[in-house]
Amino acid sequence: MCRLLYVHVLLSCLSMAHPFCPSQCTCVFHGRTDGTGTRSVLCNDPDMSDVPINVPVDTIKLRIEKTAVRRIPTEAFYYLVELRYLWITYNSITSVDTGSFYNLKVLHELRLDGNMISMFPWESLKEMPMLRTLDLHNNRLSDVPTEAIPYLLNITYLDLSSNKLITLPSDLMDIWPPFNREPISTNASQKVVLGLQDNPWFCDCKISKLIEISKMVDAPLVLMDLFLTCNGPENLAGVLFQHADLDSCVKPSVMASATKIASPLGSNVLLRCDATGSPTPTLYWTRSDGSRVNRTVEESPGEGIKWSIMILNGILYKDAGNYSCKAKNVAGNAEATISLSIAGSISTTSPPARPNIGTGPPEPGTTCAPTVDILISPSVTSTVFPRTSTMLWAIPKKPSNGLQKGSKQTKIEQGSNGRNFAADEKSKKSEASKSVQDVEIVEKTSDSVVLIWTAGGLPKDAPLTVVYSPYGENDMKKTEETNAGSGKVLLAGLSSGMRYSVCLIAKGIDGEYPCIDFYTLDNVENGRQNQLFIIISSIACALVLPLIALLLYKILALYCKGRSTALDQQELEKESYVKFETISMKQRTLNSHPPELWARRPTHESERMLLCSRSSTDSQMTYKSDSSRSEYLC
Repeated sequence: MCRLLYVHVLLSCLSMAHPFCPSQCTCVFHGRTDGTGTRSVLCNDPDMSDVPINVPVDTIKLRIEKTAVRRIPTEAFYYLVELRYLWITYNSITSVDTGSFYNLKVLHELRLDGNMISMFPWESLKEMPMLRTLDLHNNRLSDVPTEAIPYLLNITYLDLSSNKLITLPSDLMDIWPPFNREPISTNASQKVVLGLQDNPWFCDCKISKLIEISKMVDAPLVLMDLFLTCNGPENLAGVLFQHADLDSCVKPSVMASATKIASPLGSNVLLRCDATGSPTPTLYWTRSDGSRVNRTVEESPGEGIKWSIMILNGILYKDAGNYSCKAKNVAGNAEATISLSIAGSISTTSPPARPNIGTGPPEPGTTCAPTVDILISPSVTSTVFPRTSTMLWAIPKKPSNGLQKGSKQTKIEQGSNGRNFAADEKSKKSEASKSVQDVEIVEKTSDSVVLIWTAGGLPKDAPLTVVYSPYGENDMKKTEETNAGSGKVLLAGLSSGMRYSVCLIAKGIDGEYPCIDFYTLDNVENGRQNQLFIIISSIACALVLPLIALLLYKILALYCKGRSTALDQQELEKESYVKFETISMKQRTLNSHPPELWARRPTHESERMLLCSRSSTDSQMTYKSDSSRSEYLC
């Protein structure tokens, strides 16, 4: 009887230790013979409106299907640290928080198909580093932003079918083969599966890579449905991807000016590449380690064409290596590589002499050079020629007023060697005379300066590079390309009240190049200059405006005087004509005895113009008798 009681107590304890299962869910434990197992939970109650919060912590697989759940809250599953499969399918979910999947470090599969999600928090995928399957089928997604690309690097199964997608970022295809030749996935042999069917695709250059994949016979990127269809533009509506022809999309093509360049230590190097493509590609330079080079100049002379020049000033040994010029547009990528090597060294020394070549190892401070003629100086920088196995060294020359016979010091060759040396010195002097001279700043403001110079012996069309940067900050160098004949250049975009250094580098001319320092105006000083300019302008206006007004008054007076003279002349011409009015006699009908005559002016003759020798008053006489007549005949 006691044994039965012990068994009952044990079973009761086991039942109490058994994980509690949510009332609207079904929990199933899949045990093994060794006593271990996995637990899966299914929640499919149509009346469930919230994500259950009391799911057993040892759950491996959780399914929430065909419920009334509308939202996945923040940290809804943070305590399910062993969860590997999460299916929330065919519910009414419209909102997913950014932190909804917090702490799901071992989640392998996330399915959210059959919901009403219009915006998915792509940054939440960083909480699931082991995620490989993402199913967003049959939702309302209309966009996959470029920011989502870094979070999709490890996804091998992505289903975006039956959404409202019109386009995809052109860079999205670059994370998978064949466009990415080094897959990020831990299992490089596994192919990536994409579901993109049943979307209203707009077939243009942005999805040209996707169209290219659909035309491949054995593509490393597998499409669930090969029969993707264009919904736009109008000329491609209803056309399959395999038959779509995008004439306006052309992958970039890059051509470099050279494949290998060997340049002396300390020289200036310009590397150029040209690219073509449609749309016009963007160009950028990278080093061997993948870091970008900022000292570049770009120009696009026409649609679909672009070139770029990378500038290296005073190259050092660390600058040797491969430089890649990369072109990119929405249709694809291309690159060209230039290998730069250091050919020799530059040393500031006394006139060259031939050294004695010993048989022992070089002493500290000696130089290894690729030729026999080695520059000797009390302090010589060590240099190793990269393409020769012959190691030569020079013995430092001791100061001496003359050469002693039998000594081991270097002797300067005479005769023809002396003439050659003189010719070389003359050539160097002529080259040194060809330089930029008289460099100075003539105008400066708080954010710009005008730099002028004179070209001493240089051709007017000789290319000239203006390099400037804040004083002591070589990493912030900027360049301006011009020619020696222009004589001046405007440096804009500067900071106010700051010290700058500027150097003028004539391409193809060896030797030192001129550099000067300058300060830009402070904003306060610039404001004072503006105030001074306003004061001077006001004074000038006060002096000039009265003079202009006086000048205008004189012009108007002369004009009016000429006009009045013309009017007077017209009046005089009118007065030279006399207007006569003939008068006829008519008997008055009034009751007067005897009847009188009165004068009447006929209207039909009132406008006659006559010339007469008598005065106008004589022509207006009135006659009272019909027998008498006028003595004047006009």
